[in-house]
Amino acid sequence: MTASHDGQTTGPTAGQTTGRTAGQVNGHHRLGWLDGADRHSPWPSVTVLVTGIGVSGYSAAAGLLGVGARVVVVDDRAGDAEREKATILSTLGADVRLGPGSSATLPDDADLVVTSPGWLPGAPLLVAAGERGLPILGEVDLALRLRDPATAAPWLALTGTNGKTTTVGMLAAILRAAGLRAEAVGNIGAPVVDAVLDPEPYDVLAVELSSFQLHWARPLRPRAAAVLNVAPDHLDWHGSMDAYAGDKGKIFTGCEIACVYNVADPVTEELVRAADVVEGARAVGFTAGVPGVGMLGVVDGVLADRAFVAERQTSAAELCAVSDLPSQAPHNIANALAAAALARAHGVPPAAVRAGLTGFVLEPHRIQRVGERDGVVYVDDSKATNAHAALASLLAYDSVVWVAGGLAKGQDFGDLVHAVKDRLRGVVLLGRDRELIASAIARHAPDVPVIEVADSDTEVMDRAVGAAGRLAQPGDTVLLAPGCASFDLFTSYSARGDAFAASVRGHRG
Repeated sequence: MTASHDGQTTGPTAGQTTGRTAGQVNGHHRLGWLDGADRHSPWPSVTVLVTGIGVSGYSAAAGLLGVGARVVVVDDRAGDAEREKATILSTLGADVRLGPGSSATLPDDADLVVTSPGWLPGAPLLVAAGERGLPILGEVDLALRLRDPATAAPWLALTGTNGKTTTVGMLAAILRAAGLRAEAVGNIGAPVVDAVLDPEPYDVLAVELSSFQLHWARPLRPRAAAVLNVAPDHLDWHGSMDAYAGDKGKIFTGCEIACVYNVADPVTEELVRAADVVEGARAVGFTAGVPGVGMLGVVDGVLADRAFVAERQTSAAELCAVSDLPSQAPHNIANALAAAALARAHGVPPAAVRAGLTGFVLEPHRIQRVGERDGVVYVDDSKATNAHAALASLLAYDSVVWVAGGLAKGQDFGDLVHAVKDRLRGVVLLGRDRELIASAIARHAPDVPVIEVADSDTEVMDRAVGAAGRLAQPGDTVLLAPGCASFDLFTSYSARGDAFAASVRGHRG
């Protein structure tokens, strides 16, 4: 059935989600127990192929070895990091195959495949596994099957195009403020397999999930779940916007208490209406405005809860002041509301919500002020790796010199530029796909000056910061919100942000 809205009609019952669950592809009679598996199931009778030896793959392989499974790991990479992990796994009993061509052939004795999040569903090895009828699990599916039913912690799960890491960090801080043993895991922090196998059980887990992780997911059955927002991203991986959104929506399947959605993003509410949930689960919206019944929002500068109070028709619980948050940017307020909604669904009192949010510190490269000179403030939001995130960042400032560019991942920037054109003092572009942004500016904001920094230039960030400083006027903000991935010029978004901060602080360029 679908989640119920307070005072609203619900959408049609759905129950259909994209992708295949293990039960749907499981043609292997020996693994008839797999859908209901736990830590004590007959894993020693199974040979599991793990694709990839990165963070997720290593964790999956180690966890499977710990419950007695026979494990084969394949990865076409064979760098120092891969070899180091291979040595450890081999010592534990795994058959590890590294180097080009290692993933070309599906082992004859494989009963089950566990795939790492980055692997494309169309990868030849995964296609071959599907054709053979082998179950294919993601790391999240595996974690659900490795829990101990006697001590399994409930999950408070969240996803979204942007804001996931900040929100899950806020959620974990709130849960710990309530005196619970809790941790942020999944797409950030410890892999979820490690968390469910921890010798000291958690009271509750704050689980951040990417669309890659959700793609293979069977019903998660979280205590509560949230989709923060849905905007075009990773379309090269998912193939279409509908497929991407559908994978995000899987997080609500089997939800027990609350499906949390963003009132400002209709797609998130549609995903709730389409979800098959436990009877009694409610749809709970969050909004930057005054909340309706069954929502969380903002009233006179205070985060207010009208969803998890007994008299929600006539009253609200005060959670904390907006001014107490680590950033008052609109998208950060939304993140705080979503985290609060998940925590309140778990029964956390308002005082703990307040304590967790007021003590929370944003991670680096997320709207981080890194310097000021000549009346111009410099802000690093290198984590804004897509157009939707860059838009949220730009809307937090009135007059901006925007530093952007990198790997566009198939995005279009026209809507973004049109929405912020009146805020732009100037734009500095760098990276491989900078021409896509330049073209959008030429169409929608032709009067905004643009400086392009060629990839061949040495110290590219120094030159970008110097160019931005020349465009800026006192009172402006120079904002690094690239809207693109970093890997054309930098090893990570963190390295890009560090380079920006170093250039600002060094007064170079």
